Amino acid sequence: MDRRSALFTLVVAASAVAFVGTLQLVFFAAPVEKTMGIVQKIFYVHVPSAYCMYLGATACLVGSIGYLLNGKEGADALAKAGAELAVLFGAVVLTTGPLWAAKAWGHYWTWDPRLTTSLLSVLVYVAYLVLRNFAGGGEGEKRFAAALGVLGAANLPVIHWSVQRWSGQHPTVISGKGGGLAHPAMKQALSVSFLAFTLLAVALLWVRVRGELLRRRLAAAEDAAWDKNLLHEDA
Repeated sequence: MDRRSALFTLVVAASAVAFVGTLQLVFFAAPVEKTMGIVQKIFYVHVPSAYCMYLGATACLVGSIGYLLNGKEGADALAKAGAELAVLFGAVVLTTGPLWAAKAWGHYWTWDPRLTTSLLSVLVYVAYLVLRNFAGGGEGEKRFAAALGVLGAANLPVIHWSVQRWSGQHPTVISGKGGGLAHPAMKQALSVSFLAFTLLAVALLWVRVRGELLRRRLAAAEDAAWDKNLLHEDA
C-alpha cells in the first residue's frame, strides 16, 4: 500500500469511528430537547450536511477557477467532484430540513429566504452536472460548466446571511438565538458529527476525483488503441 492509499484508508476509518461516536452521543448522551422533542436530533445531520454542501461547492469553485486559468484535467475533475458533493449533501439538507419544519412550523416547506436560496444553490449544481454529463466533453462545454461553477459559489454567502438580512423563519441555533444546544452533550454531539461528516466529505471527494481522472486516462488509452488499430488496418 502506497502512502496515498494508506492516508485514504485512515480518513475512511476515522470517519467510520466518528460516525459511531456521533450515534452514541446523539441517541444516548444528548438529552431530548424540550420544545422540539426527538425531532431535534435531525439537527445533528442537517447542519453538518449543509456544511459539507458548502465544502463541495467550494471544491467546485476552486476546481472551476483552476480549469479556467490553466485548463488542467485535475482541476476540472475537482470541480466536477465538488458539484457532485454539493448535490449529494444538498439533497440531505433539503430532506432533513422539511422534517424539522413540519414539527417547528406545522408544514414542510415555506419560501423562507434560507430555504429558497439553498434550493437555488442545489439546482445550480444539478444544472452543472447535467451539462457535464449530457452536453459532451469538449473544451467549450468544460469552460461553460466552469463558469457555472464559479457562479454557483456566489450564492453561498447569500444562503449564510439570508436570515439576518431578510428576517426569515429559519432558526440560528448555533449562535444561541434559536435554542436547542443548551446542554453540553448536545454541543459535543454536534462537534463530533461535524468531524464525521467532514471526513466523509473528504473521502467522497477523494474517491470521485481519482475515479474521474482514471476514467479519463482509460478513455484516452482506448482512443489511442483505436487510432493505432485504424492505422494498422490502413497500412
